[in-house]
This record gives sequence, C-alpha cells and structure tokens, in this order.
Amino acid sequence: MPRRIALFSLLVPDYDEALAFFGNIGFRCLEDTDLGGAKRWVRIAPPSGETEILLARAANERQIAAIGEQGGGRVWLFLETEDFDADYRMMQAAGVQFEEAPRDEPYGRVAVWADPWGNRWDLIEFARPDRGGTDR
Repeated sequence: MPRRIALFSLLVPDYDEALAFFGNIGFRCLEDTDLGGAKRWVRIAPPSGETEILLARAANERQIAAIGEQGGGRVWLFLETEDFDADYRMMQAAGVQFEEAPRDEPYGRVAVWADPWGNRWDLIEFARPDRGGTDR
C-alpha cells in the first residue's frame, strides 16, 4: 500500500464556524462525529480532494494562541484548482479576501488568500502536471 498524507489538523476556534466557512467555498464535510466532552471528529475536503483536513477546535491557551499561526506567517496551505478563474470568482463571491491580484508564475497561476483565522493559502492552478515548486 502506498504512503500518503491522509489528513492534517487545522486549529479553529469553533467547529461550526469553520464548517460554514469551508462549506461556502465548496469543501465537503466528510464526517462530523461527537466524541464527547465538547470534542468532535470533523473531516472536510475540497471536491475531489485526496488529502483531508481535520478541523481541531483549540482546547487550551497554547492551541488558541496557535490559531492562524500554524504556518508561521507563511503560505502553508495550497488549494489546487483546474479552473483558476472560476474558483477565484466563486471564492470572491463567498467573501474570501485575497491579499493580491492573481499572478502568473513559472509554476502556475496563483493568488494568496487568508481564511478567517489568518492561515495563508495559495489558490493555485499548476502549470505542469508534476506541480512545480514554490519557496515561500
């Protein structure tokens, strides 16, 4: 069996707020299981996405302080698209705030945006099937 990153945790202040935001930009809720003690196992993914995000409600001071800072201020999440213009327009209509206008780079068409908690993302349509690289 090949290895892959199945999912990663994204710290959020509230499960339902995060579900609403990501739902507005087309992510699917794959699972929302009550674990008791105000904890839930909430998995989301973009349409056709292979890697899932586990929404993790911050539960202590250290985790609360890390919300939006998991990437240390860098773009650390990359939302790949096969139709940049359509997804850019859809996300703008859903209220996503882009930090810049779309730009063309050797690795693809890209625009940086932030989720409501400050995590920086690229919306990216890669120029090559091998996905080329960035060093942000």
